[in-house]
Amino acid sequence: MNLSLKNNSKILFWILLISFQIIYSQNNTSRENISLNKNWKFHLGSANNPSKDFDYGIVRNFTIAGGGGGAVVPKFDDSAWRTVNVPHDWAVELPFEYHKHFDVQSHGYRPVGGFYPDNSIGWYRKHFTADKAKEGQRFVLRFEGVYRDFKIWVNNNYIGSNFSGYAESSFDITDFIEFSGDNVIVVRVDATQYEGWFYEGAGIYRNVFMETFNPVHIPEYGVYVSSKIEKSKALVEAETTVKNQEGKTVNCSVVSYVIDSKGNKVTKTVTEKLTVKNNEIGKIAQKLSINKPELWDLDTPNLYRLVSIVKKNGITTDSTQTEFGVRTFDYNATTGFSLNGKSMKVKGMCVHQDHAGVGTAVPDALVYYRIKLLKEMGVNAYRCSHNPPSKSVLEACDRLGMMVLDEIRVIGTGKEYFDQFEKLILRDRNHASIMMWSLGNEETGVQNTDLGRRMAHTLVQRQKELDPSRLSTYGGNNGINFKGINEEMDVRGFNYHIKELDDYHKEHPTQPIIFSEVSSMVSSRGMYVKDSLKGYLPDYDLNKPRWGQNAEEWWKFTVERPWLMGGFVWTGFDYRGEPTPFTWPNVNSHFGIMDVCGFPKNTYYYYQSWWTDKDVIKIYPHWNGHKKGDKVNVWCNSNAEEVELLLNGKSLGKKAMPRNGHLEWDVVYEPGKLEAIGLKNGKTIRTAVETTDKAYQIVLTPDRKTIKADGNDVSVINVTVLDSKGREVPDAMNLIQFKLAGEARILGVGNGDPSSHEDDKCLDGKWKRSLFNGKCQIILQSLEKEGEFSLTASSEDLKNTTTIIAVKK
Repeated sequence: MNLSLKNNSKILFWILLISFQIIYSQNNTSRENISLNKNWKFHLGSANNPSKDFDYGIVRNFTIAGGGGGAVVPKFDDSAWRTVNVPHDWAVELPFEYHKHFDVQSHGYRPVGGFYPDNSIGWYRKHFTADKAKEGQRFVLRFEGVYRDFKIWVNNNYIGSNFSGYAESSFDITDFIEFSGDNVIVVRVDATQYEGWFYEGAGIYRNVFMETFNPVHIPEYGVYVSSKIEKSKALVEAETTVKNQEGKTVNCSVVSYVIDSKGNKVTKTVTEKLTVKNNEIGKIAQKLSINKPELWDLDTPNLYRLVSIVKKNGITTDSTQTEFGVRTFDYNATTGFSLNGKSMKVKGMCVHQDHAGVGTAVPDALVYYRIKLLKEMGVNAYRCSHNPPSKSVLEACDRLGMMVLDEIRVIGTGKEYFDQFEKLILRDRNHASIMMWSLGNEETGVQNTDLGRRMAHTLVQRQKELDPSRLSTYGGNNGINFKGINEEMDVRGFNYHIKELDDYHKEHPTQPIIFSEVSSMVSSRGMYVKDSLKGYLPDYDLNKPRWGQNAEEWWKFTVERPWLMGGFVWTGFDYRGEPTPFTWPNVNSHFGIMDVCGFPKNTYYYYQSWWTDKDVIKIYPHWNGHKKGDKVNVWCNSNAEEVELLLNGKSLGKKAMPRNGHLEWDVVYEPGKLEAIGLKNGKTIRTAVETTDKAYQIVLTPDRKTIKADGNDVSVINVTVLDSKGREVPDAMNLIQFKLAGEARILGVGNGDPSSHEDDKCLDGKWKRSLFNGKCQIILQSLEKEGEFSLTASSEDLKNTTTIIAVKK
């Protein structure tokens, strides 16, 4: 053989080999996160009748591999099942039903739970195909939240289960993937048992993803990034875990650097070598430095990304980006709380996760909408009450500048609850917004016991191992009591018991204190007379349960005590269930500063007056429905120095606004115009309420005029009515009907009425909702096609209106 030909053949061989490795690498290194939210098949089962539960319980679903029966079998005919997208909450689709049991009441009278076996089991089936080019990669299914206690099969093989409705879960299904045909995921959800004492929904109510990645990869929660500020630098420490599932020991390297929000590299690149045996993990810690870092703050929530790359033989096998922020929280028993050295009060709200129209199945875009409403009020902190939040809540708080108290569902150190706690810390610890961890809420059975102390000690120790950068607290409704859980807390969380707080501080002067829950003031938006039969309360800062405080009472108390960090009001929004102080026909709470749609109640403007620098002036009640000569108690919330009230142009007097207070006048009613004029820093601010005529035309107000054509984005459209003179009618109760055309689907409707039994979900073509005190809401979701949609709102004797929303990629 010619020598040159022989050499050329060797060169060609190596070129082909390297090319093959590069191609193989490209096909096997690209990490993908694919949404599986669309096109699930759904059907109710039964908790006590196998014949209604696709023979579950009498067929062998757990006996041999691949030997299941009923709805688990891939060839099962699910064509008659309903097609749904997730997030999906089947409970919100059910009619209200009265039951005297307290837990049914506290869950909003939706017929789900142990009393309702035929409504409390849900089956989901998802068909998908797998790309042959991905063979050799790992396939992991990730469920961000399923309520609750679900089991999963893939291609007739039982994969596993997850107990809690609030804990994220993942399942490696690599061995069960078929590349030559249809694959079927089957999920059986069991919602017969409650976890909380509030509306919890039912179903796959958070996002679902299929993750694919190389056998040599960064596993879930495999990156932990922390930072601290020293002079003009941020010292960043990155701990990276590598998992090897390749079948042999591998030598690899981990490459790390940091980029800013614009993609600019802001640190040097650091590389560390690592040897990892098969089916084992390896960890490395790397240090980086950011010069003159842009801090994460409430007004400027600057974020960085840690880029983590795993390489083997110089070829990338995996790459992730982890978002984080550079900031400093400080908790001081004498001076209170500070962020980045700036002293401030925690102006927080406790928040449950459900919303009008959709229940617990809140799309990501609607989460952002809700956080923005809280920011607009002046809220700077969000307590996840009382369970781990969705990922989208934390991402929204990171990006919008909202601190978070991240809370576990139940305190415990048995395997189930301890695993849930670990998962909470591992999943969430990189988020810039998280200010503290909460170990639970009002655990009355153990909070004053040595068992409670021992469990709290174990959890705090584990928290500091997994995340030494933060402190822990606990929402204790045990007042001055120190023994038990409170002994172990870095920060003492007080739920109410405001009269015992000063004494507690004197006895424990080195323990920082925060109101982990406070106020519980109750009101119904737009109502001004108590109606115990229908279940309404006046929309003033007046009514509270025996344990609660008015807004003004707790906030004045807080600002007068520098050592008190602030607090979390119960609650930011109304939520389904807990209709304190009423029962049926009430189906949702009155605690919210906003109603379940996010429409402000009047106390919203009290907080906005004293929690923001905005020009705020608000008077109420509205000026309809009173009788001439009646005495009307008029309230004004404002941050003006003084306010003058005028009725039909006649002054009723000026009053100085007390700091952190409000003003009142008793006004003899005359129809017309009631006006408030305030003076703030030399500037005039004003507002008015007027006696209106009857409703004449409908107004649709979308939160945005353009949404994304991704099948996930949401348009929130609020509905009001005007009289013939263009004035909003605040007491209108008209039934509004909706007609949709174009690239969207309707997700749900609501109006904030705590006693409304109207449907949140309607049949296609029959969407409708009554106004409640002048307002209702409709929530729509984009399709995956560009274009637009039009929504027409109509009502008997009213002028119709149409809004058009663009849908773009």
